Amino acid sequence: MLPLVKTSIPSREILMPLLEEVLYSGYVAQGDTVDEFERKFENYIGGGYTLSLNSGTAALHIALILAGVKEGDEVITTALTAEPTNVAIKMVGAKVRWADVDYETGNISAESVEKAINPRTKAIIVVDYAGIPVDVKRVQEISEKYNIPVIEDAAHALGAKYKGKKTGNHFPFTVYSFQAIKHLTTIDGGALQILDKDLYEKGKIIRWFGLDKKLTRMDNNIQIQGYKYHMNNVNATIGIAQLAQIENLVHRYIDNGKFFDEHLKGVKAVELINYYPDTEPSYWLYTLKVDNRARFIQMMAENGVMASELHKRNDLHDYLNDFPAELPNLDLFYRKMVHIPCGWWVTDTDREKIVALIKKGW
Repeated sequence: MLPLVKTSIPSREILMPLLEEVLYSGYVAQGDTVDEFERKFENYIGGGYTLSLNSGTAALHIALILAGVKEGDEVITTALTAEPTNVAIKMVGAKVRWADVDYETGNISAESVEKAINPRTKAIIVVDYAGIPVDVKRVQEISEKYNIPVIEDAAHALGAKYKGKKTGNHFPFTVYSFQAIKHLTTIDGGALQILDKDLYEKGKIIRWFGLDKKLTRMDNNIQIQGYKYHMNNVNATIGIAQLAQIENLVHRYIDNGKFFDEHLKGVKAVELINYYPDTEPSYWLYTLKVDNRARFIQMMAENGVMASELHKRNDLHDYLNDFPAELPNLDLFYRKMVHIPCGWWVTDTDREKIVALIKKGW
């Protein structure tokens, strides 16, 4: 079965010598290797400051803290995402306020976000779902109009671009996941890309118990709540090895995605995503809308290709459904939405087979 997602690990010849060096160096916790990974990731993104962490969820949590979200506040977000996006809102004691999606993309609707804003709104979370950039221009305009900070969940969107610049350059906080199946993996881990230097320095203190690592333990005086959210040298070593090949890796996702964009145009019972102007997806998944999704998934499986909606819409979780809302665009989109394999493991032969299967019908 051609999988929907798959872990990419550098070759044994490249990775194992690096891992042996760090494992037997006498220092495997957060150290110079973590710093090196952060600087190299900043270089890849092309802006901001990288706060490496032990998960993308930790990155979301710290982003919400730095954005000033507190207990009882509200955060506007989307129900079409993996659960950690919205579980993190509850971690700061805030409430989840749903915005609808744009039927054309599946991403959060800027119009719906603006309608959901109220005096308790303290942040907006947008998700580049499946690697498809959000409507950056409109979201930025809303953020500026109401003075509400935006947290971009780019866990699916490493390497995606708006106006030629990668995610991580457009909003105050951008969250990345380096969990096993993402574009770049450190086995487990994540990062928060922060545009403001002072907030980055505060984030470094929050990720390490509220302690300032520039001072000795005896010279420290904890003044804010902190957590054990740091990355370690072992995970960072894997990340450094991954970054050495990341451009080629992400390019393969994009190349496959563009192939599907071109060859699935006009296919009966298929609707393609309409991307926003000036955006370039990084296609962590390839998303399309189909009639009779269950039969489509069955047909693909019978022919050795995995297809799935993958994520449960978050408003179906009681714990996250603080303000039940009518989301008509999501209802329509989610009924038809399905993902097909698009990553580095999908060969030219595989993608031609996928297109032929879909064109044959189900």
